[in-house]
Amino acid sequence: MFVEILFYKHLFLTEQNINMKHLLLLFFSFLSFNAFTQIQKEFTSLDIFNLEYISDPQISPDGSKIVYVRNFKDIMTDKNLSNLWIINADGTDNRPLTTGNQSDFYPRWSNTGDKMIYKSNKDGSVQVYLRWMDTGAETKLTNVNQSPKAISWSADDAYLAFNMFVPEQAETFAKMPSKPKGANWNEPPIYVDEVRYRNDGGGFAKPGADQMFLLSAEGGTPVQLTEEKNDVGAPEWTKDAKSILFSANLSENAPYEPVNSELYRLDISSGDITKLTDRKGRDGSPKVSPDGKKLAYLGADDKNAGHFQSELYISNLDGSSRKLLTEKLDRGVDNIHWAADSKGLYFQYNDQGYTKLAYISLNGKVNDLTNALGGTSLGRPYQSADFSVASNGNYAFTLSQDNLPADLGFGSGSDIKKLTKVNADLFDFKQLGEVEEIWYESSHDQRKIQGWIVKPPNFDPNKKYPLILEIHGGPYASYGDVFSSEIQLFAAAGYVVLYTNPRGSDGYGEEFRHLIHQNYPGNDYDDLMSGVDAVIEKGYVDEDNLFVTGGSGGGVLTAWIVGKTDRFKAAVVAKPVINWASFVLYTDGYVFWSNYNFSKMPWEDPMQYHERSPLSLVGNVSTPTMILTGEADYRTPMAETEQYYGALKLRKVDCAMVRIPGASHGIASRPSNLIAKVSSILTWFDKYKSN
Repeated sequence: MFVEILFYKHLFLTEQNINMKHLLLLFFSFLSFNAFTQIQKEFTSLDIFNLEYISDPQISPDGSKIVYVRNFKDIMTDKNLSNLWIINADGTDNRPLTTGNQSDFYPRWSNTGDKMIYKSNKDGSVQVYLRWMDTGAETKLTNVNQSPKAISWSADDAYLAFNMFVPEQAETFAKMPSKPKGANWNEPPIYVDEVRYRNDGGGFAKPGADQMFLLSAEGGTPVQLTEEKNDVGAPEWTKDAKSILFSANLSENAPYEPVNSELYRLDISSGDITKLTDRKGRDGSPKVSPDGKKLAYLGADDKNAGHFQSELYISNLDGSSRKLLTEKLDRGVDNIHWAADSKGLYFQYNDQGYTKLAYISLNGKVNDLTNALGGTSLGRPYQSADFSVASNGNYAFTLSQDNLPADLGFGSGSDIKKLTKVNADLFDFKQLGEVEEIWYESSHDQRKIQGWIVKPPNFDPNKKYPLILEIHGGPYASYGDVFSSEIQLFAAAGYVVLYTNPRGSDGYGEEFRHLIHQNYPGNDYDDLMSGVDAVIEKGYVDEDNLFVTGGSGGGVLTAWIVGKTDRFKAAVVAKPVINWASFVLYTDGYVFWSNYNFSKMPWEDPMQYHERSPLSLVGNVSTPTMILTGEADYRTPMAETEQYYGALKLRKVDCAMVRIPGASHGIASRPSNLIAKVSSILTWFDKYKSN
């Protein structure tokens, strides 16, 4: 674009007969422009800062307009930022609603469609703003010390309900004497007695809980409606605007029940809270039907397993006459929306590497509308997507393509179209690696396993390429046919990349996920090795140049792999669990992991923990191995990495440790951290790659 502007600038000067110098400049600019448009350059690490993507598209109630979040990065501050844009449903009049190096997000139309609220940190803290859509006038609705979370309009648009953290005074245990005037003592001791005392990405937890608030749509002071010891979830209004529904675990034993929650009804005038469901498991995401007669929600029974498949239920408003709608689907569902006629619902679900948008009638018949949702996870190829539905059944969604981050999609029935090209300025001049889907059989039980091969730009099938096996985390998550900056950077560096969904992955049914229950790592190893063999059989992979990496659950499997085979030239183990016994007592989710992934506590059956730990195989490792973790990671804490590093050093295995300063489990939450991660992996692999 910049060269094209120069071309027209010089054309204007020539028409004014300035001089021969400008004619020469015109000639060379024209040549440069043609050369620039013909040469496809490879994707580089600095291009990370130029990536944009669409998220949280909100279609207006009448289906005529869409407000969406346009996400971008600032190379100077190393931050992920976002503004709001608006576009007509036919793709015309695409323009910004907000601008600036800030984070504007969470747009929500009023029921009449004449107003919209959103959240922004443009004044230094996250607050709620109200915008009139006809004039563009705005007002700041809140000025609170904490960040409002989920927000919901009442049916008459007169009020907003939201949940927000309310801190409590921290207890002081040690009674310190008064210090002398001018003395410089250390901060007082921190007294901890909570079950959940720290959170990955949030640090040590402050005492308090999320409470429900009521706010006039004209502004003013929010009114606190609840005073619970435990968090209350996102609000959902009843149609008479007299009650608010929410999900929570309000039992005294809640800290020891990490997967239990119920639905509650809060009467606004009296403050009374009524329990609507009673399940051992999760009930959440309540949605009241447009006619006000039915309640839809997501539920999952607690089967004492590490995975949960959310299913769609409907009931009366009081929770009675419950009916399971998705009994025949055998897929976990998410993001439910009622149809305007109250005769069915829309939802999204993962299915064999794709995220689908579907409609389900009240008799349980499912009709898939599109499988093109996704594209909101830029680092690794995880399935992540958003959508919303208008009263006429038209919908807006994040449109996924294997070679592009999310753009804005619009759909009517099964007809969809792409409304934006937010990365055209970058990818029109980049050549990315081609993505090819692959299915193969596992050597363990001949199950069909899905994966994807990404080839280097300018791929030549007659050449031999080094291979990187990249393994997803979770372990119950899944990869898909979506854009991944990490995978594309590996391909741009000359590697063929294989990523797969081994047993346990989401999108293949509950039985497939349950195969690794209390058996992880296990036969997922065979699934991964069979994938490597399947790619080698294609003839373009150098068997002497195989590499392996993965993060979190993928880090566990990477460490497990190098303990079982020496066929890889080098490995990078990212944010792993190395010793399950230490992990389940040290992670921020220790209650969940100890209860749902093992049959007994570590002191009751230490061998169960040891046999599933990569530490048990460290005596077999000869593969040069790098371990990479964020220093502020509380999910798979740095101590796991340090144990493995120490063990490998004691065995004199060639190894290294990379510590990402300030990074939590989501290492790539800052653009430079993503670059550092990929650069570290490639540098380590290049060190051992044979020419």
